Amino acid sequence: MMKLWMILCRTIVGIKCKDGVVLGVEKLITSKMILAGSNRRLHSVHRNSGLAVAGLAADGRQVVSRAKSEAANYEKVYGEPMPVKELADRVASYVHLCTLYWWLRPFGCGVILGGYDRDGPQLYMIEPSGLSYKYFGAALGKGRQAAKTEIEKLKLSELTCREGIVEVAKIIYGVHDEAKDKSFELELSWVCDESNRQHEKVPNDLLEQAKAAAQAALEEMDAD
Repeated sequence: MMKLWMILCRTIVGIKCKDGVVLGVEKLITSKMILAGSNRRLHSVHRNSGLAVAGLAADGRQVVSRAKSEAANYEKVYGEPMPVKELADRVASYVHLCTLYWWLRPFGCGVILGGYDRDGPQLYMIEPSGLSYKYFGAALGKGRQAAKTEIEKLKLSELTCREGIVEVAKIIYGVHDEAKDKSFELELSWVCDESNRQHEKVPNDLLEQAKAAAQAALEEMDAD
């Protein structure tokens, strides 16, 4: 049965390109008084990895906090950045823990984890149940089915992250329902060769170019 949090939360998208990972978030603007950039849904976990959160923002912050703690402790003990697979497994175990005891409730959020380690770019999705899978492309939230359909059309093995941010923007603009939903803010981040394999926000000039391309594609689709 479809979970309520999945129906209500906004869409997040992650894709693994040939040179890195791109994460994108559709963040609704609930009030015109809210400062742009507040209540972020994209978080850096460590230098080489980041999380995109779908669902309850407060629950997401707890997951992010645990991920940061796990990554910092691993580097302190082993003297190197935590492999993305190990980080995904530990975060998934923590999330699963909250489904086992009656005094805890399951997390009302899901996350997509992207990173770059010695095995190259990695992308994982962690569900509230504690399930964790490795993906070429993943989506969570209200528009996840439509987003997955669009991701499957992409040749991800041939796509660079510069091209990937445009495709992610197109997908998020495409699944956004202007008739029912309020305006939204697009958040994009990447970890790739161009960012020195560190998780960073996409530079503003590239973000604006991706928005313009997505809006143009949407207008062209409406015209047809």
